[in-house]
Amino acid sequence: MRFSVRLLVIGLAGSLLGGGVSNNAAAQGSSQVWSLQTPFGIIYEIIPREEVDYPTTRPVGTIVVNTSKRRLYYVLGGGKAIRYGIAVGLEGYGWSGVSTVSAKREWPDWTPTPNILKRFPNLPRHMAGGPDNPLGARALYLGGTLYRIHGTNEPWKLGGGVSSGCIRLSNDDIIDLYNRTKIGATVIVQQ
Repeated sequence: MRFSVRLLVIGLAGSLLGGGVSNNAAAQGSSQVWSLQTPFGIIYEIIPREEVDYPTTRPVGTIVVNTSKRRLYYVLGGGKAIRYGIAVGLEGYGWSGVSTVSAKREWPDWTPTPNILKRFPNLPRHMAGGPDNPLGARALYLGGTLYRIHGTNEPWKLGGGVSSGCIRLSNDDIIDLYNRTKIGATVIVQQ
């Protein structure tokens, strides 16, 4: 109830200021990300990272991505995991399967794929790593695929389906996950 009232108040304020509220994960239920476009910039709330109960037989260090719930779980063992809020692929760009972390990069460079350039021809052909780079502060590369688990310079989009198939976390969360994850870790992506 408190969350709904807060969104209503912010929505009214945004309307008066010419902005709008976007609840990027309305179908998900709890702990939603919301954003408000104002003349002063975007105001938003990030899904909190937290340790949760997570009974599983999967080994410690396994990453489980639940795309429908927009959450990533890092298995701690003992029935616990760390849960992160994520953004996932746009409709038609989601995927599922099992992979491994084949590489890790700090402030990775980004080269858009030919398919991305076809959809967005005005993108640069290459971007050096840094705060303006769409891959954010860290990236975990998945097997021999073009997919990654990476940070974002647009944290207000967490909770939504916004990417070309990659899994996005806030930069704080990807740094935390990056520091925990070992090369060779199993990544399970579930729809």
